[in-house]
Amino acid sequence: MTAEMVAPEWMHAQISAEQYDSWSEEQCAGIEVVDGMVVVSPSASKRHDRLARILANALDAAAGPDWNADTDFDVRLQDVPLTNRRPDVTVYRAETIDLTPTRPEHVLLVVEVVFPGSETTDRIVKVDQYAKTYRDGEMFTGTVRTGVPFVVTVDLGAI
Repeated sequence: MTAEMVAPEWMHAQISAEQYDSWSEEQCAGIEVVDGMVVVSPSASKRHDRLARILANALDAAAGPDWNADTDFDVRLQDVPLTNRRPDVTVYRAETIDLTPTRPEHVLLVVEVVFPGSETTDRIVKVDQYAKTYRDGEMFTGTVRTGVPFVVTVDLGAI
């Protein structure tokens, strides 16, 4: 049996933003779209999910009422060709909670939790895409402290 016989047709052709927007949440879970092509993401480990949740909770608590920090939803980096990424944690303007899709102008910070098997994508590919979109992307390890726009300290090595 060949891959073409097993994989659905939509995995072999570019999809548009309009097509993607017509899919259900269940169809969109566990995938990203890069240059119009669907990329299936493997399920994360419990440790990965826990770290993302701890980071989101710390950022959400520090952010105050103007910002939300949540996990696992699409951020639309561009419409043509369609590129949607699902950062592990996204800090976004609270007033945009019901707007879909979430766009870069709604977002303050994206976090990718790097684990074995995701290093190249998370450290190189996604950082490059985010940096081009957000203009000043940085990578952090160890203890992260911020003072602007809100104070938060997270020891990434302790989790």
